[in-house]
Amino acid sequence: MTFSIAARSDDGTHWGVAVASKFLAVGAAVPGVRLGAGAIATQAWANLTYVPRGVELLQQGHGAQEVVDRLIADDDQSADRQVNIVDATGGSASFTGSGCFEWAGGRTGPGYAIAGNILVGEIVVIEMERAWLAGSHLSFTDRLLSVLKAGDDAGGDKRGRQSAAILACTANGGYGGTSDTEMDLRVDDHADPVTELIRLSGIHQLLFGKPEKTVPLEGEYAPRLRAVLDSLGWTNPADSDPDLEAALVACAGVENLEERMVPGELDLVVLEYLENRAAESGIA
Repeated sequence: MTFSIAARSDDGTHWGVAVASKFLAVGAAVPGVRLGAGAIATQAWANLTYVPRGVELLQQGHGAQEVVDRLIADDDQSADRQVNIVDATGGSASFTGSGCFEWAGGRTGPGYAIAGNILVGEIVVIEMERAWLAGSHLSFTDRLLSVLKAGDDAGGDKRGRQSAAILACTANGGYGGTSDTEMDLRVDDHADPVTELIRLSGIHQLLFGKPEKTVPLEGEYAPRLRAVLDSLGWTNPADSDPDLEAALVACAGVENLEERMVPGELDLVVLEYLENRAAESGIA
């Protein structure tokens, strides 16, 4: 009923799971990720104890294959289970029980474990693996999503579509650097969940991504910033010398762009967003 990837980035700093299924809120059941330990996906007739137990074993330093072996050895219904694991070093393992509904199976390699069940065919996991191997130039989360899209485009779950999710971590990767959760997005019930998940990830990157290109706040872009802050009501057009930085920070707090604030600098992504916001509101 599900196809997923558990993976570690090539540089060993990110771990994550991306999953899609004809199943309500698949993100609430399948993925488990822990910084420095690994990533795990439990599916088919999922045994939800696999996630906390698997993560605990990974944290203790056990490798992916050993964790899989221990999980299924303790489960008298393991024939109905499917599980993917990637460990701290990038070791990977995948198990598909003999009782899983066809098509069911997986593929593994350094840093990734891919599997699915009730799929249209093996082509789904073949295309997912191809996307992972071709995606080393992408950010980690984009790479996971490209794998999910490849599986979906290949036919995915033969029963149809319903939900999708991504869970990824890296050190201090969360909001304000106060957690390791880099991305945790779920589409619980949607006609085209993978496409919707990718859309949400774009919003996530806009709001919570770190600035990649900034310019001096009082430099050549200052007139454009002043114009858009005037139009959005954050500065007074009659004020000849407003505090642009204070106005920008206040605006960013309301627009949820505070992660992109750099003292004395302007993130051009923020400027473009605010200009588009003003244009959409018909006030630019």
